[in-house]
Amino acid sequence: MRIAQIAPPWIAVPPEGYGGTEWVVKHLCDGLVARGHDVHLFATGDSRTAAQLHSLFPTQMPDEIGRTPYDARHVAWALEEIAADGAFDVVHDHSGFLAIAFGGGLRERMVHTVHCAFDPAAFGFYEQFRDAVDYVSISDFQRTLGPTGMRWAATVYNALPVEGWPFRERKDDYLLAFGRICEDKGFHLAIEIARRTDSRLVMAGVVQDWYRGYFEQRIAPEIDGKQIVYLGEVDEAKKRELFAGARAFVFPILWPEPFGIVMIEAMASGTPVIALRNGSVPEVVPDGVGGFVCDDVEAMVAAVGRLDEIDPAACRTHVARRFSVDAMAAGYESVYRALTA
Repeated sequence: MRIAQIAPPWIAVPPEGYGGTEWVVKHLCDGLVARGHDVHLFATGDSRTAAQLHSLFPTQMPDEIGRTPYDARHVAWALEEIAADGAFDVVHDHSGFLAIAFGGGLRERMVHTVHCAFDPAAFGFYEQFRDAVDYVSISDFQRTLGPTGMRWAATVYNALPVEGWPFRERKDDYLLAFGRICEDKGFHLAIEIARRTDSRLVMAGVVQDWYRGYFEQRIAPEIDGKQIVYLGEVDEAKKRELFAGARAFVFPILWPEPFGIVMIEAMASGTPVIALRNGSVPEVVPDGVGGFVCDDVEAMVAAVGRLDEIDPAACRTHVARRFSVDAMAAGYESVYRALTA
């Protein structure tokens, strides 16, 4: 099949730092190419992909996230290029909202993966455009929060190449909290869990401007450089090293996370996940196998003392079986074939 993939314009594919959607797009394009498809990726010019790359903007621009003129230019250009080509079998959009709103004139069927949560603004958008394109959810849980009548084609889980993640059975003596530093991710609770279990906590991740108040008021005062450590935003190599070495990945999530790729990154490294039962967590982490799914902070504290019950090899095997790149590519391939039959 000849497939167009539209990525957001803000961050290169794959990202050097923060960027979950961009990693999914990277792995999907590579996986589809490996399965013999002709894949064309519309992304920034500094992206690296097995697909054929098409670019309007030469480099990523994370400082411009949310500035619609750039987003609109990127999506309008991609749709124009796709329409002028005229030979694609399907268009797969990951870019956000604009391709859905303005892609109605395309000859090709459009598939859109809902990478975001259904906050009030997103809910209203998807309600208005519930049957404009064919939608793919990234977890079954995610669908339960969406508008009635959305034209769901399938659920396809996010993925990663397990062989690319270092595996360590013997762990270092620290807990890990990783991701965008904000209240919804529960970093303050990770600190509480570390204090109550007398554990060392290593935190890493980006502090975006709109969450800087949370970081400065609730996280920074707790950082002592010894028991509570913050490394800032780390590169991909350091990220994988941190995941492989941690006794556990602590994920006290306080919002309805639609997937949470960090959980499979941890398990791929043989590192168990200790998470609150919220969003897709029970769908991604098998309780007692990939870690512990907890109902409250008390249970998370107790779970730290039960880490010897988890087999690191079983964590990695779970990801290899359920969240491989080939499984994701095969899932989307089935969607494409069903829609173009």
